[in-house]
Amino acid sequence: MAEIQIKNVAKRFGEYQALHDINLTIADQEFMVLLGASGCGKSTLLRIICGLETATEGEVWIGGRRVDHLPPRDRGIAMVFQNYAVFPHLTVFENIGFGLRMQKLPDDEVKRRVERTAGLMHIDQLLKRYSGELSGGQRQRVAVARALAMEPDVILMDEPLSNLDALLRLEMRAELKGVLAESNTTAIYVTHDQVEAMSLADRISVMHEGRIVQAASPVEVYRNPAERFVAGFIGNPPMNFLPANPAGDHKWNVAGQQFAGPDTGNGSLEFAIRPEDIRIDEAGLPVTAKIVEPLGAHLLVTCEVEGSMFRAVLDSDLSVKAGDTLKLAPQEDRIRWFDPQTTRAVA
Repeated sequence: MAEIQIKNVAKRFGEYQALHDINLTIADQEFMVLLGASGCGKSTLLRIICGLETATEGEVWIGGRRVDHLPPRDRGIAMVFQNYAVFPHLTVFENIGFGLRMQKLPDDEVKRRVERTAGLMHIDQLLKRYSGELSGGQRQRVAVARALAMEPDVILMDEPLSNLDALLRLEMRAELKGVLAESNTTAIYVTHDQVEAMSLADRISVMHEGRIVQAASPVEVYRNPAERFVAGFIGNPPMNFLPANPAGDHKWNVAGQQFAGPDTGNGSLEFAIRPEDIRIDEAGLPVTAKIVEPLGAHLLVTCEVEGSMFRAVLDSDLSVKAGDTLKLAPQEDRIRWFDPQTTRAVA
């Protein structure tokens, strides 16, 4: 069992508070992605889990034992870094087996593990080549294979695909997901790339300003963001937001139209809808298209509604150009409502 429990973890660097009271449980064999913008604290949290940083407060438990007082080598973890960290003067075989040699495992066990993990990462034909002769994608595979060869309870990955081009990232994402499922390893993966997060994760922990603001499945995070930040960060393009004022009887005025919403008593709300959940409808809100961007199967149409940018993803078969007047209607079961004071979702 390699369940990870992070209990009340905080981290300060002098006067700067990098992490605030982090609580998170990662199930055995779960693939957890820490997602957030640069500076949100995701890499700091990863380094605390692996022992490269010490928490100012809190505890880290792996497999039912507290490990935050242990050095990294005694935590049963392996790490894959953004910069690969492979040795160019060693062969691929020697790179993958480096940690196993350090553990003084028998030669036949080293050979078995190296060949198995090289096969998983589709680099078994490269074992005799020097890593300095490999492409970036091949070196990244070597780094992952080296980590897996240690047969760790937990594997930690800090933006391991960010140095690869788009096609290689797509290929490596698919391989990583399959390999880690086969290896029965608990994985924590740090990224700022929401596409990576959505495609890889069993659950995503969205981080913002040193806090976890939502931890849920990719579908839940996308469809039901718990905070306004999540709604604005997840999705490309992100959610549209408009002010909403009460109209009585569970109705809200939004840009001159009324929508059914939550009963919150007095005060205003923010109306939110994803661009792909908007349709052209004669009963919709009249807007003028300012920018039209063809995106293959779709058109991204940008308008302005009550001083806010408002985007809709429409079918590319539609004939729409800048300056056209459109009537846009949100899919009402996709509307989210946020409290502008707390920024939390209310429905």
